[in-house]
Amino acid sequence: MTARPGRPDTPVTAVRAAAYRIPTDAPEADGTLAWDSTTLVVAQVDAGGRQGLGYTYADAACASLVEGLLGGAVTGRDAMDTGACWEAMVRAARNLGRPGLVSCAVSAVDTALWDLKARLLGLPLCRLLGAVRPGVPVYGSGGFTTYDETAARRQLERWTGEWGIPRVKIKIGESWGSETRRDLDRIAFARRVVGPDTELFVDANGAYGRKQAVRMAHAMADHGVTWFEEPVSSDDLDGLRQVRDRVDADVTAGEYGYDLVYFARMVEARAVDCLQVDVTRCGAVTDWLRAAAVAAAHGVEVSGHCAPALHAHAAAAVPNLRHLEYFHDHVRIESMLFDGTLDPHGGVLHPDQGRPGHGLELRHADAERFRVA
Repeated sequence: MTARPGRPDTPVTAVRAAAYRIPTDAPEADGTLAWDSTTLVVAQVDAGGRQGLGYTYADAACASLVEGLLGGAVTGRDAMDTGACWEAMVRAARNLGRPGLVSCAVSAVDTALWDLKARLLGLPLCRLLGAVRPGVPVYGSGGFTTYDETAARRQLERWTGEWGIPRVKIKIGESWGSETRRDLDRIAFARRVVGPDTELFVDANGAYGRKQAVRMAHAMADHGVTWFEEPVSSDDLDGLRQVRDRVDADVTAGEYGYDLVYFARMVEARAVDCLQVDVTRCGAVTDWLRAAAVAAAHGVEVSGHCAPALHAHAAAAVPNLRHLEYFHDHVRIESMLFDGTLDPHGGVLHPDQGRPGHGLELRHADAERFRVA
């Protein structure tokens, strides 16, 4: 490569990956899935004597993609050229199919590249991207269908009492929507615990049918639910729009978006009041910003899905941000394995302006016992 005027080239010299499987602290389930562990895939990219860090929550198979195909696509390229690196990865993966694990692997590397670029420049990532706010609102998220009242109360009270988060979300749609009475009982219980002034959100994970979702929205209206996430499958854009047109709560979806076309289809279909975008799936910082722009062009706000520590800097640079999901599983993993996680007190995460990049550092010794690849 030819050196650029004013600064030396910073070619990528190494791309490494590792996968870690972390058991949950209790059995967990939502409306359509149950799990007892979460897999974290970490990417590390070297250039100019610095290292960038990124990760995704996906299958361990992503690690071989990161070190193999994607690492080969970016090694030797200038780490400052994040756009060119992103494009090289996507083109290299053409025959593997973009949605799914490929996009998760791309996301891990792209985040690492943006982190690396900011570290090379000595800037916090939000400053490099162009911050529009000093802090990003969060909502407490968990409330799994496997929780009894004691566990649910403990979690809700920690969010609202200990941390002062003014908005919370629980899972409903238990057993593919077959336990609607328990769903409503749990919503009523959550409202009693958090009181009348806390915003209450629910997430059905696509468990309900269209008319069933409308009936449920009307039944939960007395409890002041303002956010109805995936009332039907996120693939059913007509169904999402029909539910949205018939209920008062905001209808939301988008967490399974792996490319811009997905997000464009969703907002063009008028399927959601707020578009969810996941930086660990969508193509990371590069496409998170573009997805937010697609939403903004349609007058729609965006919400970051899970991985709050990783979302914070990119979210701070988006004008049409509503909030981030402070998800129990990922909060727990990030606090266990990383230095530099952010304090949620008052319901706002403030990106650290005193650390370059996104400010996160993997504690390798703590992570090693969970390593699976």
